[in-house]
Amino acid sequence: MSSAAKQLRSLGGEGLRLDPAHVSGGPRSARRNAGAGAGAMTIDVEDYFQVEAFAATIDRQDWDRLPGRVERNTCLLLDILGEAGVQATFFTLGCIARQHPALARRIVAEGHELASHGTDHGRVDRQSPAAFRADVRNSKRILEDAGGVAVYGYRAPTFSIGRATAWAHPILAEEGYRYSSSVYPVRHDIYGTPGAPHFPFAPCPQMIEIPLTTVRVLGKDLHASGGGYFRLFPYQLSRLLLARAGAAGPAPPVFYLHPWEVDPEQPRQYEAPLRSRVRHYLNLGRTEPRLRRLLRDFAWTRMDRLYLSEASGPFPLIPAWMDYRRSR
Repeated sequence: MSSAAKQLRSLGGEGLRLDPAHVSGGPRSARRNAGAGAGAMTIDVEDYFQVEAFAATIDRQDWDRLPGRVERNTCLLLDILGEAGVQATFFTLGCIARQHPALARRIVAEGHELASHGTDHGRVDRQSPAAFRADVRNSKRILEDAGGVAVYGYRAPTFSIGRATAWAHPILAEEGYRYSSSVYPVRHDIYGTPGAPHFPFAPCPQMIEIPLTTVRVLGKDLHASGGGYFRLFPYQLSRLLLARAGAAGPAPPVFYLHPWEVDPEQPRQYEAPLRSRVRHYLNLGRTEPRLRRLLRDFAWTRMDRLYLSEASGPFPLIPAWMDYRRSR
């Protein structure tokens, strides 16, 4: 039996069926359910050559010389979301909003939330606190100038906020952000904070951290938030994991995707290590149809509408990173 089949079998049982509150039958019901029983649909707006998997292969100084595809791919995602009647949160790099201000304006005009993904995809754990402050201040300014709206949300590139960078949350709050979605409570070779809370928490005053969604199966935390695992897992497994997370957790599930993941025709980086190429290119041609199914099977909405509205919460408040393991 394959590992995927074993995971599917382990998910069988009471409470794992898709609850009617989570299922949408198309654009009309997606809009109707967006305020109750909805998950957070998020897009990390970055180009194919800006990903961490190619950081050792593609020099940042070469970014401007590579054929950009982020505008085309993000517009495709906007079209797909529009057809489904779903509004999402777009965590956008400042350098992309600076280069494509019309894209930022379209995101806002179509009712989506414009949020920050940093200025140029620099990992938080490779910056000093002063450099990080300059980065998030700069990206916020660029995005607000381009989109004409206030920016309150932030997602760290490569989920690079963890125990060693606990200083980042107070800086975000001081710079006018109200929430972050930067912690992934899993073990992974390039990201993750094992033992972190699996639910929203307050790392400092005036700041909410909304971790990426995981599901506990056979003693392990499985990725249930999308990204590369949405391409790796069979769609039915991703669907069951999200249903289980929505039914069992104290907060709605969070899903994320990149624009380059709906672009199977993007240029190939043959010099990259085999592992990086497998991670990046696996099942790119299946992402778009799977996403369309996901938008039909569940109700989705913007992150800020779930966590910054008067109807948000209440969520557990854990004041310090040292309390993580004690909270589990």
